[in-house]
Amino acid sequence: MLIALLYELFAEWRMDNMAPVPIPKPFMPHPNFSHEVNRNIVQSEIEGGVYLDELSEGAVLEVETQHHWYTIVIGARGQELISGNPRYCPGPVPVRIAGCTWGGSMLKLRFIGRGMHLEFRHPVYRTIITSRIMEIRASDRLAGDARAYKN
Repeated sequence: MLIALLYELFAEWRMDNMAPVPIPKPFMPHPNFSHEVNRNIVQSEIEGGVYLDELSEGAVLEVETQHHWYTIVIGARGQELISGNPRYCPGPVPVRIAGCTWGGSMLKLRFIGRGMHLEFRHPVYRTIITSRIMEIRASDRLAGDARAYKN
């Protein structure tokens, strides 16, 4: 009897003191978008990715495409540093990351997603579109290097 009472009290306390877990709102297909566009948007939510504007300044991402490993250092909005391509950015280059495409002209703004192609504006080569993104990782080990890239 005492155990049942304690259990009941604990359950009440736990319900009162636990923060609610936010439930993400999934994309609802838009009636004016084609089935292909709606499918691509839903697929990007399933495969995962990151909105750049939700990252703090100095955050470092490692992005693996089919052909290269890129390191991206998040700066002030629209001022990222990218390296990893032997031709376009062998060392850190200041760029403006537009977002990702599915291989066509539709761009998911300021988003980097698996299965998509990263699009950024290079100061010399203009618009660069990468091969398909295979993996995206946050990198703690390079966080100290982010400050060195800014100087």
